[in-house]
Amino acid sequence: MSRPKPDPVSADAFRGFYADILHFLRKRTDNASDAADMTQDVFTQWLDYRDRAKVEQPRAFLFQMARNLLRDHWRKQKVRRTVHQEQADRDAEPVTDEQNDPMAAAHRLQRLEQLKEVLAELSPRRREALMLHRFEGLSQAQIAERMGVSISMVEKHIAFALLHCKQRLQHVPGKEQPE
Repeated sequence: MSRPKPDPVSADAFRGFYADILHFLRKRTDNASDAADMTQDVFTQWLDYRDRAKVEQPRAFLFQMARNLLRDHWRKQKVRRTVHQEQADRDAEPVTDEQNDPMAAAHRLQRLEQLKEVLAELSPRRREALMLHRFEGLSQAQIAERMGVSISMVEKHIAFALLHCKQRLQHVPGKEQPE
């Protein structure tokens, strides 16, 4: 078993790269903790990279890794904002007293049927993630473990499922469209 070649760059150079990448990420995120985590991830990925010895410009390579992680971070933030907005929208809906209003109860049953149809349109994985989260109350970490995927993937499944449901339920025939 051969040992991996040592990095051709000194530890002092990597300390400088670390500071530069941390500064780069801090300027582009709204959270210093996220920037520090991403910087750590850059160097973790570097250490896991098999062809380190072949990299001619380690600093440029590390910055590209940082840009890729930053792009992933922005995507995750967008998904999280979508999920949080869905939650806020749902919480803002008025509650009706269905016992005194049979029409409201009938309307609710009709909406549940529509929701069932919309859920059937989802891929099995997205539907499973959404059902486990919304109806069984599992955390995203618990869902990730149960489904054998990352928490990030669970977030994406839930966000896309919610977005699909929102879009389909807003365009149901006979439903009034907001002005």
